[in-house]
Amino acid sequence: MKSEPRTIHTEAAPQAIGPYSQAVIAGELVFVSGQIPLDPASGQLVAGDFRAEAERVLANVDAILAAAGCDRTSVVKATVFLTDFSLFAALNEVYARFFGDHRPARAVVGVSALPRGARIEMEAVALR
Repeated sequence: MKSEPRTIHTEAAPQAIGPYSQAVIAGELVFVSGQIPLDPASGQLVAGDFRAEAERVLANVDAILAAAGCDRTSVVKATVFLTDFSLFAALNEVYARFFGDHRPARAVVGVSALPRGARIEMEAVALR
């Protein structure tokens, strides 16, 4: 029997800033929408250096995964968008600390701009 996709919503992550869901569960997969470094409480970009921005993005992904009933070790694929590839080493540092020994497939894509002037955005696919 085919199950209907269902949307995920949590107050622990930023609210969608457009006509989309924080995540959608389809079968055994969780598709987390792109997360930029928005503080869920204020709705504003976090202050600080790039590492703080990357940490906020990953914390947002973590909160959405938890709301979907899984965690970071469930991630099978991540896509990261950067506006400046000179930040690649800093991204890898934060990303490696976040995932630990878990190594999902990943792509890092250079882009000219992201919503709200963010320098990083990440989307993820996880297996429930």
